[in-house]
Amino acid sequence: MAAVDSKQAAPDEQPDPPPEKKSRAGRNLPAAIGVGAALGGLVLASLLLWKPAFYAVIVAAIVVATWEMVRAVGTAGIRPPMVPLLVGGAAMAWLTWYAGAEGLPYGLIGTAIAVLVWRLADGPAGYQRDVVTGLLIAAYVPFLGGFVMLLLAPDNDGHLRVLAMLAAVVMSDTGGYAFGVFLGRHKLAPTISPGKTWEGFAGSLFTAGVGGALLVRFVLDGHWYWGVVFGVAVAAASTVGDLAESLLKRDLGVKDMSSLLPGHGGLMDRLDSILLAAPVAYAVLTNLVPPG
Repeated sequence: MAAVDSKQAAPDEQPDPPPEKKSRAGRNLPAAIGVGAALGGLVLASLLLWKPAFYAVIVAAIVVATWEMVRAVGTAGIRPPMVPLLVGGAAMAWLTWYAGAEGLPYGLIGTAIAVLVWRLADGPAGYQRDVVTGLLIAAYVPFLGGFVMLLLAPDNDGHLRVLAMLAAVVMSDTGGYAFGVFLGRHKLAPTISPGKTWEGFAGSLFTAGVGGALLVRFVLDGHWYWGVVFGVAVAAASTVGDLAESLLKRDLGVKDMSSLLPGHGGLMDRLDSILLAAPVAYAVLTNLVPPG
């Protein structure tokens, strides 16, 4: 019997499936686009059509991101109490919606007390470490996230203020990526995020500054030069937020905060820029472009 050619596949063998199409970052590109479009559609629909629905989206995002943070730090053996952080985060959002800027710090104080008391049940071992981490999570996620609700608060143009902040973050990311790809030569923070460059950061400031001028002038009916300040400030805060979360993940030794969103990682990986951009946008717009 003639020997079978070793290079010829057996009749019942199937060819290997084509590899998944991935982005330069190694992620599943179709999944990333689909999930990103779905999230963007949900945010825009709730924001523009019915304000209470957007409040619900914010609360859900705060709870999920808090859960991801607690799980992520758990990989390093840190055990902040989950229940008071989840309940406190939702309560913080509700107090901000109900009482405005005065309610937000009370929510943070209440959450901090709950974390301190709840953790007592597990004894003294690691108490300081767990409590400090829990307080960091409470300040990082629900407290900063509460500023999105404060942006939304004005009845006449609150939704437009949130939209302007989100658009400025997107323009910052887009400009930073484009300038970084074509002009990037000098690393911005090589030990934290090797892909970021000073040229990309300049692109973030430029595109967000131009976009902010247009948004403030034609969407919020303010002076264009205050829009430049708004855009540049949001771009700077967005970049710092991205770097801060990257540093935290490197310290924990994790790539993503979770695998909840295919192609993106965790929800917290999408909120890192927004969480720092929101309070900056609120401060700039409240003082320079007050509600009409």
